[in-house]
This record gives sequence, C-alpha cells and structure tokens, in this order.
Amino acid sequence: MAVFRAIGTSERAMAGRGRQGGEAADLGAMPEWDLSDLYASPDSPRVKADLVRADSWAKEFEGRYKGALADLLAARDGVAALHAAIAEYEELDELFGRLWSYAGLLHATDVSDVAKSKFYGDVSEKLTAAGVHLLFFTLELNRLPDAALDAAMTTSPLDHYRPWIEDVRKEKPYQLADELERLFHEKSVTGRGAWNRLFDETISSLTFYVDGEELAIEPTLNKLQDSDARVRKAAAQALGKTFAGHTRTFALITNTLAKDKEISDRWRGFEDIADSRHLANRVEREVVDALVASVEDAYPRLSHRYYKIKAKWFGGGQLDYWDRNAPLPDVPQRQFRWKDAQDTVLDAYGAFSPMMADVAKTFFDKRWIDAPTRAGKAPGAFAHPTVPSVHPYVLLNFQGKARDVMTLAHELGHGVHQVLAGKQGALMAPTPLTLAETASVFGEMLTFKSLLAQAKEKRERKAMLAAKIEDMLNTVVRQIAFYQFERKVHTERKEGELTADKLGELWMSVQGASLGPSIRLGEGYETFWCYIPHFIHSPFYVYAYAFGDCLVNSLYAIYEKAADGFAEKYFDMLRAGGTKHHAELLAPFGLDARDPAFWSMGLKVIEGLIGELETLEAQA
Repeated sequence: MAVFRAIGTSERAMAGRGRQGGEAADLGAMPEWDLSDLYASPDSPRVKADLVRADSWAKEFEGRYKGALADLLAARDGVAALHAAIAEYEELDELFGRLWSYAGLLHATDVSDVAKSKFYGDVSEKLTAAGVHLLFFTLELNRLPDAALDAAMTTSPLDHYRPWIEDVRKEKPYQLADELERLFHEKSVTGRGAWNRLFDETISSLTFYVDGEELAIEPTLNKLQDSDARVRKAAAQALGKTFAGHTRTFALITNTLAKDKEISDRWRGFEDIADSRHLANRVEREVVDALVASVEDAYPRLSHRYYKIKAKWFGGGQLDYWDRNAPLPDVPQRQFRWKDAQDTVLDAYGAFSPMMADVAKTFFDKRWIDAPTRAGKAPGAFAHPTVPSVHPYVLLNFQGKARDVMTLAHELGHGVHQVLAGKQGALMAPTPLTLAETASVFGEMLTFKSLLAQAKEKRERKAMLAAKIEDMLNTVVRQIAFYQFERKVHTERKEGELTADKLGELWMSVQGASLGPSIRLGEGYETFWCYIPHFIHSPFYVYAYAFGDCLVNSLYAIYEKAADGFAEKYFDMLRAGGTKHHAELLAPFGLDARDPAFWSMGLKVIEGLIGELETLEAQA
C-alpha cells in the first residue's frame, strides 16, 4: 500500500539551507503549504472518518476476496471481475495514501512539535494495522496460474492494469507465506519505522554553536557555502563536534537498520545486499554495476581534476573539506529574492515548453510549496506526490542562493513529473527511483543553461560553471561514493556490529577515493556519515541520483542537437509514470542504459563543462 516518502531529497539539498527567523524577510514573501486539499486539520472529522473507513473497507475487501481470486479468474466473467477487484484495491490505495501523505507532510512542517509527531505516529499505526487486511491481495495474485493470468491481462478491461500486474509478479520469487508477510508488516511500526522516526527527530533536535550562535542543522550546513573561510571552518568544526557527541546513537540506528535489512533479505532470498533496491527500481543489477564502474573509473577525470583546479584558485595544493563547496574567491554572490527565483525557473521552463511552465506555475499560485526555513522544519528539500486525485507538494528551505534556485528547479521538475504521471492512477503513477530523477535534473539543467546564457562577465560565467560542476559532482561522484559506503557498511555488518569509529573509517575511505588528493579530509569529517538521511530511510537509494544525472545529460545532449519533436517525446516519457521499463522509455531517444557508451555519454557532459572552465581559466 501507499507509504509516505520524501522524493527528491538529495545530498546537494542537504548540503546547506536553513536560515532562521528574521533574515528570511529579506527574501520577500514566500509560500507555506495549504494542506487543506488533503484535510482541513489533524482533528478534522473527515480524518477520523477516513481512518475508520480505511480499516472497515480493508476488512470487508479481505472478506470478499481472500482465497477467492483463483475462482474469480476462472469464472465466466473472470477478466472483468478481476479488473473490478484491482480497481477497488486502487481506490483503497488512494485512501491510505491520502491519510499517510497528510500525516507525513504535516509532520515535516515541524518534526519537533509533539502533537504533530503523535498524530503522525498514530496515523501510521492505524494504517499499518488496517493494511494487514490487504496484504493477501498481491500475494494471492502471484499464486494465480501464469498461463491464465497471462491470457487475462491481455484482454480488456484488465489490460489497463497489465503494467502493474507485471510489476507485482516481479516480486513473486521473494514473497513469503501470508502469515510471515503479516508479521513483517505489523512489526514495521515498532521496527524500521520507529528507528527512522528516531533518526529524524534526533537530527532535527541537534544544535550547533558557531561563533557563539546556536543553530539547527540547516543553517549550520548553509554556512559551509559562506564566502568567509573563517565562517566555513567554524561551521564544519561545529558540525563535527555535535555529530561526535551523538555518534553512538547514530551508530546504533545504522547497525539496527542494517541488521533488520539483512534479516529481511535473507528470508526473502535476495542474493546481493542491494538487490531489493534494484528490484524496487526495476533496474538490473548489471546496469547499476556498469554505472558504478563507469563513475569510479572517471573519478580522476571528474572530481580529482576539478578539485585540483579549485585548490589552485584558493592558493594551495589542497582544499580543506569545508571549502569543497565554497564560492569562488573574489566573485560576488548573487542573492535571489523568492520572486526572482520563481521567475527564473518559470522562464527557463517556458522556453522549453509553455505547458511545462503552466504546470509548474500552479505550484506557486495554489500554495503547493512550503519555502521558508523554520525551526523544527524538516531539512533539505523534497517533492511528495501524495495521490493522483489531489496533487504533489514541494518542501524547500529557501535561502536565496543560486543553489537554492537550482533546488527549486529540481523539485518543481519532480512536481511536474508527478502531475503528468498522476493520470496513470495510484497503482501505476509511481516511477522507479532511477527514472524519478529525470524530470528534476532536466529542469535543473534548463534553469542552469538559462542563467548561464544571461551571464555577461567572464568571472560570473566561471562562477556559474564551477557551481554547476560541483552540483553534478555531488549528484554523480558523491552519490556513487555514498553507495559504495553503504555496500561496505551492510557487508561488514553481517560479521557483527560496527562501532562509530569503524563507520567513520569506512566513510573516510570512500570519500578519500572519490574526492581525490586535492581535498584534505581533516579531523571531524569522519563523523559526517551521521546526517545523510538516505542511509536510514532508503538504503541504496543514492545511486538513483547518478543514474538520473547521467541519463539527463545524455537526453540534454540529444535535445541540443535535435530539439524538434523532443519535447513531446520527453513528456510522453513523464506521462508514462511506472507503466514502462527504462529500456522502453529510452528507446525513442536512441538510448540504452545497458550499453556502457550510455554512461560514458553522460559523464562526458561533466568533463566538457570542466574543460570549458579550464579554457576560461587559461584566458584569464
């Protein structure tokens, strides 16, 4: 059934936003969510009624269909009857998704609020309990005779759900007996769900002391992009000091969840520690392995090469880790008011497609965006699709930097994708994570190219190229390093618990290999694994960013060479949602992720930008 999931959060987004209080007024009026399209308030009678309805309807659905699907399909009108059952299951998914989305989004507005946390916890428990009565459906669907189901799902009206049925059947080799599935489901609230919540509430409650000022994690991370080197260093040291005081807690969370996953994988029969993620992403292990190998092979040509250039700009052979994302010296940093950021993104979208800009504009007009930073607000940024009958919501922590504008473009890309895919319905609108980043990264690229075209001065162009390259390195190189860190953690956890020191050692090894010799990983950085939410919420999620970035780089190269007709093929890809495999979606563009040249094409785009930057530097 539907679960609340923050889609689109990235390490780049977590790399620093979050100014508190009064400073936000300088950025102009910013929207905050209007969640009333879901529910009026937590104590709304409709919330209570829908929770009761979800439970009673799930029980009634179970009573009608459990143990009856085989007979249903064999009946004279079996195709129509099975279609009706799946359609009803989809309606239930919508109802569950609406409730879960509202509770999760409300909680994200202030995770430190006790009442909102209780509401989120209570809704999660009730929906988990109600969802027990729906577990049988996909399990039983997978027990239907293959030949009979193959024939049925090619026949109207059941053929509408064929993509979803085929997806469900991919889970067949890994499903357990009904009672075991029920146990896993019920214990998720007190197991993985509880540890995830502990992580969120712990991270949001941390305080960091920077130059005598007490800050939350977002504004502290934001200072790593300050133009003053002293401020960056102070922020990095504050992060390391506070993280160090909580590494036992974060190590316990990491160890517990890694063991929890190992138990689940072992019972389900997954061979590799990341196979369950690959299955969820509907991508083959060999495709991911090819991506990882291509990126690792490119480390010297990408991150090592770029950071060597940047270290030279900063007057030395090495950069301290807190200077990795620092703005270029002696280049004024443009400050964007909220209205400027909105216009910048909408203009870039509109130049590609007026329809794309129209969909994105709705997010601003109807308050589907929560933009300001606030104490207790969830860090980073995400776009959550809720359910097709409503609309997505976007969360930001906007601070007026150019990177914030890129984040806005990124999350609105998700939002546009989710709106277009919503027409596929609750079961088939969700897109595998590897493809979910397509529209977000493409929207970012459109916005970057638009801003770059407006840059008249050489030093401004140089600064913009450097910022874009850094974002791409964070999205591709850094995320693959994260993936390798997770692989090391989950592999070694099989032999026993990992101490915080051991986790730090693994972290430093992958960071050193990916960032290269021009980044000095000093004392304190060994704790920075603590705050990455993907390790906790979505194990092995991170490679989806690299997949999406390389995919979009290849797509954009095709768009620049032959723009005519590209937009409609692009929107057809987004509208497909989760109904097509990545091979089907990429075929109209002449791309194939199984071909090693596909990854090389995407990585060469980054190399090209670094080369352009080197040319500008030589002309200086």
